[in-house]
Amino acid sequence: MSLARLEERPLSRAASKALRRQQLIDSTVETLAKRGFSETTLADVADGAGLSRGLVNFHFQSKDQLLVATLQYLADEYRDNWRAALAAAGANPVDRLVALVRADFDPKVCNKKKIAVWYAFWGEAKSRPTYLKLCADRDQEYEAVLKATCQALIDEGPYPALDADLVASGITALTDGLWLDFLIDPARAKRSKGLATTYLFLAGLFPLHLATDGRVLG
Repeated sequence: MSLARLEERPLSRAASKALRRQQLIDSTVETLAKRGFSETTLADVADGAGLSRGLVNFHFQSKDQLLVATLQYLADEYRDNWRAALAAAGANPVDRLVALVRADFDPKVCNKKKIAVWYAFWGEAKSRPTYLKLCADRDQEYEAVLKATCQALIDEGPYPALDADLVASGITALTDGLWLDFLIDPARAKRSKGLATTYLFLAGLFPLHLATDGRVLG
């Protein structure tokens, strides 16, 4: 059977449901980025997705259910992105550290729209336990891997004066701050500048392994 004939075949009910659900999540991301948390409505999401408002209620019983699904999607996307980068990097700790940093500035996750939505959820997390847990789960796994990677690089150096926990905390604080720059000053903030800033920081910590432009030495 030709590819054209296959493409003409209608989607199964399950595939169609998954597609509509993803359309609504994508529209929620767009709407949150434009309108903010409190101004986003189910009607806005439906209109943005080009779907009927009844379909929103079919897939999500409430605005909160839709928002939780959207946050879960973003958390999964972020996790899958850095996991894939790490898997491609191999076992060398410096390659793994560079891969983790580059993943944090990947356009897929590091763009004005996605960052605006992340900050919208972070702003609500204190009063919403479900959001808080999803955000914490996203951060904890990444931070554990980052700390282990830093420890392996410290041991290999060796860099006896460095503490892996403090180094990992410093990297996270730096990249979080650079993400915030994308939100508050998108005209000036650039991914290339964010990477260069992070490489400069890491080269100061690991001079035997990294150049200021992110090249792996030796």
